[in-house]
Amino acid sequence: MAASLLSNPTLHTSFLGRRLSIQGDTKRSTRDCSGFVSPKCAVDMPFEGSVSKFPRLHVWDPYKRLGVTTDASEEEVWSARNFLLNQYANHERSAESIEGAFEKLLMTSFKNRKKMKINLKSRLKKKVEESPPWVKNLLSFVEIPPPVIILRRLFLFAFMAGWSLMNSAEAGPAFQVALSFAACIYFLNDKNKSLPRAAIIGFGALVVGWVCGSMLVPLIPSFLLQPTWTLELLTSLVVYVFLFVACTFLK
Repeated sequence: MAASLLSNPTLHTSFLGRRLSIQGDTKRSTRDCSGFVSPKCAVDMPFEGSVSKFPRLHVWDPYKRLGVTTDASEEEVWSARNFLLNQYANHERSAESIEGAFEKLLMTSFKNRKKMKINLKSRLKKKVEESPPWVKNLLSFVEIPPPVIILRRLFLFAFMAGWSLMNSAEAGPAFQVALSFAACIYFLNDKNKSLPRAAIIGFGALVVGWVCGSMLVPLIPSFLLQPTWTLELLTSLVVYVFLFVACTFLK
């Protein structure tokens, strides 16, 4: 029996209804796409093995690729991007396609915001040009410094205000007001390179702030104030605001 098998290595079986060949040719057989899945067929399918493939991989429109509308907010775009990345993170080409669409929408949003800022500046400039002469003269004394300078000076005068409140029970805010007044003159002189002009503007801000504070503070309900907060202390807080505005935004 063994000799017959070695001489004729072809078996017939009624169970399979076909002949099983065990010839020496060890080529791997490829299965037909109609019945079995071959490697070539698997590439064209939405699933590559056990990894899911993004179905809108080659959609050109980034909105349609992420599945959002053209008027979607930035939060909706972020949510769609995160959802799709979590779903197709194991497929490299799908993740790259999703990230590419997301970056295109971010660039579009950035360009639109930049264009809106330019339009806003041009509208404000047009409003100023169309305003009455007295408004133009008033605005000629005002300038907007960089945000860093605004924050630094705001921090300085806020520190002076906090220092005054902390020492309200011990002494008045005369020393803190004097330091703030000197700082205001210093900043104005550094900007205008004119000490007399800086002193006049600083002294004017001090006087106007003190007068306005003396008028506004009595209107505050007493139950909102601490017992140690005197009229002089609260008026000094208003003075700090006027000194900050004068040395930051006035020419």
